[in-house]
Amino acid sequence: VGGGVAGLTTATFTARAGLDTIVVDTDESILTRNAHLENVPGFPGGINSRRFLDLLAEQADESGVRRETGLVTDVERPDDDADAFDVRAVEDSAVGDSDETRVFRTDAVVAASWSDASYLNGLGVETRDAGSKTYVVVDELGRTDVEGVYAAGRLTEKYHQAVVAAGHGAEVGLTVVHDSDVAYYHDWVTPEGYFTDRGRDVPPGCEEIDAAERETRHADARARMREAIADPHPEPQRTHPSLVDDELGRLDE
Repeated sequence: VGGGVAGLTTATFTARAGLDTIVVDTDESILTRNAHLENVPGFPGGINSRRFLDLLAEQADESGVRRETGLVTDVERPDDDADAFDVRAVEDSAVGDSDETRVFRTDAVVAASWSDASYLNGLGVETRDAGSKTYVVVDELGRTDVEGVYAAGRLTEKYHQAVVAAGHGAEVGLTVVHDSDVAYYHDWVTPEGYFTDRGRDVPPGCEEIDAAERETRHADARARMREAIADPHPEPQRTHPSLVDDELGRLDE
C-alpha cells in the first residue's frame, strides 16, 4: 500500500524474487514536493524528484509489479481464508471520481503509505501516536505484530529522506521474500562463471550473464538514462496543498 519510494522499492524486490506483487497507490508521492533531489547516491548533480519516481515506477513495472490506482480504506481477514488479507480500495478523489470499491486478496500486506495507516485499524496492528502523526510499530526487519503485515519507510518513523525510504523498502521487501516459501539466496547478476566455474549451481535469485549480454544491458541502461533526463519533466512542480488551490499542490508556473 503506497507507491512512493519505499513502496516501489519493496515491490521491486518482492517481484524480482518471483512473488506476485500489487502496488495500490493514489499516484501521488509526497516526494513530488521536493524541488530538486540532491542527496540520493549516484546522482552527483541531483535529479528531478518526479523523474526519480517515474524511474522507480518503470523499474517496478519491468520487474513484474502490477500497479493499481486507488485509496486503500481497510484491510481485513476474509471469513473464508484466515491466512489471507482482503485489501479494499476506492478511487481517490484527487485522481478520479468513481465510487467503485475493489478488493485485492493477498497473502501479505506491506504498509508504505505516508501519512495514513488507518486502514490497518481493523487488524489491530500496533501503532504509536506522536502529535498529529501515527506510526506503525515494526521490528528490526519491518514486521508488525500481526503475522503477514509489514510496514516500510516514513510510516515506521524512519528518517524523512528518499534514500532512507529506499533502503528500508528494500530491507522489508527482502524480509517478505525470506518469510515466504520462495527459494531465494540474493538478488545478484554476476559475470558468467562466477558460481559455475567454482563448481556451484547458480543460487535462487541470482543470474550469470556472459560478456555479450553484459554489454547489451550496459548499452540499454545508458540509452535509457540519456532519454529519461534529456528533457524537463512534463508535470508541474508540487508544493504543500495548503498553499495553492489544487488538491495535488500543483504550482501554476
